[in-house]
Amino acid sequence: MLYLVPTPIGNLEDMSPRSIRILSEVDLVLSEDTRVSANLFRHFGIQTKLQSFHLNNEHSQTKKWIEALENGQNIALISDAGTPGISDPGYLLVHECREKQIEVQCLPGATAFVPALVGSGLSCEKFFYQGFLPQKKGRQTQIKFLAQLPVTFVLYESPHRIIKCMDELILHCGEERQSCVSREISKKFESHYYGNLAEVKQALLNEKKVQGEFVVCVAGIKQTHHD
Repeated sequence: MLYLVPTPIGNLEDMSPRSIRILSEVDLVLSEDTRVSANLFRHFGIQTKLQSFHLNNEHSQTKKWIEALENGQNIALISDAGTPGISDPGYLLVHECREKQIEVQCLPGATAFVPALVGSGLSCEKFFYQGFLPQKKGRQTQIKFLAQLPVTFVLYESPHRIIKCMDELILHCGEERQSCVSREISKKFESHYYGNLAEVKQALLNEKKVQGEFVVCVAGIKQTHHD
């Protein structure tokens, strides 16, 4: 069986007892960065063997791990933080497992965009999850697409690109569009900036040092109704 096991995005208390048990019991754990995972394992006393599985090797390694699963091994997949497959490696392996009728269990747990969205004060009945925007090619086209959506959209951004991102959103959505930017979710310096895009950008500029990964939630475009 393949287990998809979420790991904390910040506070280690978010690690569930079930996640610790499964990581301790499986034959092998595939990890996005074994150095990061080794620290987590030391904290919880997990001694299972770690193997590297990341965006740069998942194409070449997937067949190998599928064969291991077919030979009866139980394997867990983890990313550096959060739920595997959400802006992280995992899709290829899970897809192949389903094709080969290998059982897959995904444990519920931490992922950054859900608490950011639910706590944003923006409508989350329906939403569009973007994840990371393209860095160059196709970036403006994607932002234009997002700006026209009638539902809240959610994207991830890095600290060194967040102000540029806010400028781009203001350009295509208008500075009055409501938004909420969250950073360091579940960590000591968790922060949320709520207001229109111009206000949130200014709040970020007022920070002495902008650090941490960001989740950006932006309200959908208001629809005009015609009789």
